[in-house]
Amino acid sequence: MRERFGGCLCGSVRFVARDVPDEFGACHCAMCRRWTGSALLGVSLPHGSVAWEGAEHIRVFASSSWAERAFCGRCGSGLWFRVTIESDWSGTVELPIGLFDDASGMRMTSEIYIDHKPDSFAYAGEGRALLTRADCVARFAVLNGE
Repeated sequence: MRERFGGCLCGSVRFVARDVPDEFGACHCAMCRRWTGSALLGVSLPHGSVAWEGAEHIRVFASSSWAERAFCGRCGSGLWFRVTIESDWSGTVELPIGLFDDASGMRMTSEIYIDHKPDSFAYAGEGRALLTRADCVARFAVLNGE
């Protein structure tokens, strides 16, 4: 784990993230695909491990009754996904790895909602954990009733 820097497309929002793991995952759910235009390739971090600059440009959207997504109000870059209710995911934030100035050395170790992945998406490599929507619902109670 290490410190990584990053920011949005226009540079109005910058951050430093501490203790960033070298592993990230892909989410193929419909909301993540709409939000990113593809799959969300993101890394999970404790919410308090990210220090933001340009907070006046950050806009937050409640994307469901239990989660939010943030974006830069100037350029529209997606900044984070965060569960907002008490749950298995509380206290973490999911940062898109494309925001990092340098994502070298990171490797994809999981894909969720794999059964929702368009057949045209294919990632190289092997050995990733692959979870279906049903697997995710069984693992994370917050998803029940989604």
